Amino acid sequence: MKETEWAGGRIPPDLSAVLNTHRDPAVLLDLDYYILAANAAYTRIFGGTPVAEGRRCFEVSHGYSVPCDQAGEDCPLRLATESGQVSRLMHVHHTPRGEEHVDVETHPIPDTDGKVRFVLEILRHTRLASPQPSVDRMVGRSPPFLRMLELMQRVAPSNVAVLLLGETGTGKEMVAQAIHESSSRGEGPFVPVECAGLTESLFESELFGHEKGAFTGATHRKAGLVEAARGGTLFLDEVGDIPLSMQVKLLRLLETGRFRRVGSAVPLDADFRLICATHRDLKAQVAAGEFRLDLYFRIGVFPIALPALRQRREDLPLLVNALLERLPSARGKRLTSGALAALGKMDFPGNIRELRNILERASLLADGDAIDVSDLALDLDFQSATKGSPPGDEVVPLAELEQRYLARVVAEFSGDREDLACRLGISERTLYRKLQRLEPRLRPS
Repeated sequence: MKETEWAGGRIPPDLSAVLNTHRDPAVLLDLDYYILAANAAYTRIFGGTPVAEGRRCFEVSHGYSVPCDQAGEDCPLRLATESGQVSRLMHVHHTPRGEEHVDVETHPIPDTDGKVRFVLEILRHTRLASPQPSVDRMVGRSPPFLRMLELMQRVAPSNVAVLLLGETGTGKEMVAQAIHESSSRGEGPFVPVECAGLTESLFESELFGHEKGAFTGATHRKAGLVEAARGGTLFLDEVGDIPLSMQVKLLRLLETGRFRRVGSAVPLDADFRLICATHRDLKAQVAAGEFRLDLYFRIGVFPIALPALRQRREDLPLLVNALLERLPSARGKRLTSGALAALGKMDFPGNIRELRNILERASLLADGDAIDVSDLALDLDFQSATKGSPPGDEVVPLAELEQRYLARVVAEFSGDREDLACRLGISERTLYRKLQRLEPRLRPS
């Protein structure tokens, strides 16, 4: 077979032809990282200069002077050659349009002696997120974020159930919507359901709908959220809060693909992709008898862990810039280096939601375009307003003292309402009533 000399390697002509069978950008690499050939899609999107100049993949894709694994990242070529198997990794690549997330799929190509001699790389751009500030997409480039993004990219085209696991404020609904928009159901509706706020009686009616006269107050037929999600995605947020008695009805819906409106005997067909989310430990709930094991396996086909903000601190400057662009009160403003350093020392128990609140408050406190340390939500006025005891000899009514203490605890407590109620020694319903009575000036933002 005739071969062609190129950049220290020999390219069998049939390998060059294989490249053009791929619709996505594809390149052929040797084991020294040189780009030996590229298909028409790569040349159209990225240009042909890297091939003509005999450059190496890490120089073109990242601007590095050393391979990815020597620059603190996983190297697709190295993984493929060491394992001898097809591998996929999410990377941030330089492109003519700027930096973009690229799903890199690598295929090791062995010689007649069985040793890997070339590597085929297929590059797929993803619009699930952005490595640059964006007003409408998730942003991030840290390794924990890229691992999450890789899982999202893998599961989005399928129709399997996804379970999002993460602390409050990590952006679970935004992840769910991104998966929905990148799926075959992206043109259909995205229907979120906040399970934590629904009682047993409301849950069934909201999910399945009801017939006129099904119960007191049912003055007309109402379609449920399962019907509203037809052809799209049903997102069950805080699925761990679904009452045990209702879990069996959700399980039946998922197993049969059919449901009945409350008060009706006529079964209806369901057509939706399910994405669930929770900050709870569902395995612990199963062990405690609070969550059905069979339902857990139904909804947890493809779990994705969302990293907490403290686990992706290197994304903080990017998140700050993105949030400043999204907040009407913050447009045109920027953080000083001192303010950014102060944020970098915080643990953010409320994650991105907490960061957003801090920046929104700070943008209103800042008089100019620069937001400094003194403008952040480390402000003394907010802290003094939520202290649990009055200053000096001030005497205040016990009811007001309770409100102050409760406001401070709610603002600082990182668990959920049920855990907080248990710590306070009251029922969750009592806690809810007390929070409803909080004065507006004492309510946490």
